[in-house]
Amino acid sequence: MTALVQTSTAPVGNTFTDIGLMTQRNLLKLVRSPQLVVFSTIQPIMFVLLFNFVFGGALEIPGVDNYINFLLPGIFAQTALFGSTNTGIVLHEDLSQGMVDRFRSLPMARSAVLAGRTIADSTRGLFTVTLMVAVGYIIGFRFQNGLLNALLAIALVVLFGHAFSWISANIGLRATTAETAQTAGFIWVFPLVFASSAFVPTASMPGWLQAFANNQPVTMLVNAVRGLALPPMDPAIAAQIGIADTTRSVIGSLLWIAALLAVFIPLAIRGYRRASA
Repeated sequence: MTALVQTSTAPVGNTFTDIGLMTQRNLLKLVRSPQLVVFSTIQPIMFVLLFNFVFGGALEIPGVDNYINFLLPGIFAQTALFGSTNTGIVLHEDLSQGMVDRFRSLPMARSAVLAGRTIADSTRGLFTVTLMVAVGYIIGFRFQNGLLNALLAIALVVLFGHAFSWISANIGLRATTAETAQTAGFIWVFPLVFASSAFVPTASMPGWLQAFANNQPVTMLVNAVRGLALPPMDPAIAAQIGIADTTRSVIGSLLWIAALLAVFIPLAIRGYRRASA
């Protein structure tokens, strides 16, 4: 009886330690599911190859000698968003399979379950982006603005995907089925990706669409990554493809990331508490 009381009243462990353990748990699940890793990396590689070789010959981007150098930053953003939807699906599966009830019985911070999930998914995102860079280099892509800017570009993409994974976590915690979590996770991602500068300059879009495309987070990220990856060019040409002010785009991306985290982390923790009540 004493042992049971001691177990039930055990203090909550160090939050960072709990997050580390949950991250490790989720990464081990990935390692033990090689099919998931393989198929989740095949899709972005297919996008790179198809968009480059199908559309690359028909599109001429001002100031860019090879379409892949314009395209790949857009694919980075697309992959970050598409990959973030996995967070909600897996969280819903944990809920439906009773794993959340087991976690609740442990003396651990409730936020650790969510943070461990999102960090693990961001780690997988980093692996996917690194693989895409390798594939891009094979078909002609180059970071042309220094190593430090290249690393900053990759970090921005991973942080961006991490921020959106918290939106997905909210969806997964509130969805009624895994299928609903998957559909709801994708339906709002498509307008953000395709109504952006990911594949073509926003200057080619109708005026009413440009107003949305130029100010949404995906365009901000893509322009930041392009500005960090492409070499300095004539200001007039840079303005046509949205990279006239790379510093502004980088700061804008960081502000979007910070705002998304500030809003959706508390909402996800609240949703987790309600789902596990």
